[in-house]
Amino acid sequence: MSGVLYVVGLGPGDQRFLIPEAADALALAEAVYGYGPYVERVPAREGQARHASDNRVELERAQDALAHAAAGARVAMVSGGDPGVFAMAAAVIEAIEQGPESWRQIELLIVPGITAMLAVAAKAGAPLGHDFCAISLSDNLKPWEVIEKRLRLAAQAGFAMAFYNPVSKARPHQLDTAFDILREELPSSVPVIFGRAVGRPDERLRVAPLAHARGHMADMATCIIVGSTETRIVERPGKRALVYTPRRAGDA
Repeated sequence: MSGVLYVVGLGPGDQRFLIPEAADALALAEAVYGYGPYVERVPAREGQARHASDNRVELERAQDALAHAAAGARVAMVSGGDPGVFAMAAAVIEAIEQGPESWRQIELLIVPGITAMLAVAAKAGAPLGHDFCAISLSDNLKPWEVIEKRLRLAAQAGFAMAFYNPVSKARPHQLDTAFDILREELPSSVPVIFGRAVGRPDERLRVAPLAHARGHMADMATCIIVGSTETRIVERPGKRALVYTPRRAGDA
């Protein structure tokens, strides 16, 4: 008899951001699978097995969890933020598509979470108040040329942009290249928000104009939001400035 696979979004960090449905799924799971740092965020429970793995083995991780669930277990696959945003929900469904027929009979429950761009946007104000897009700057699963094209077209179309996976040790130059591309398409005054570890005790938020945005301002724990030409900054004496993109655009 097939079991259940919960694909759970842990939110951006602190337990207070974990939605009740996710907490219930984790409490029911007999085993937890995920990237090591995310598994560590799940409170240990007696009798619950934990299977941590590297961040570049998503498909293998999904296959292992599906095989476990197919044997009749209740299994949780955890992701940071939301599992459907550059995370494990797509990998699990890809594995189901490629895998044995028995995996299609597993009860699959995808439990949403607060993704990083929403947590950063809430801290900054409302920079995603109008049309926006999310782009992963990692070229592990797509060519860098595709990323460059999407950056340029998104800027030309007037989207605010959220950047996931902005830098790593293997590609320290790519964020600076992305900013160089955007400076060719956008005014130098467009706000860039660097939100590091938002939702955790060591969170940091920084806002800089595009002219001054540099790759060293971010690491892999940072989610970046680049405003559009419509995005504004509202100064507040003695308080953090608010960054927002009005709900109207152009002549509307």
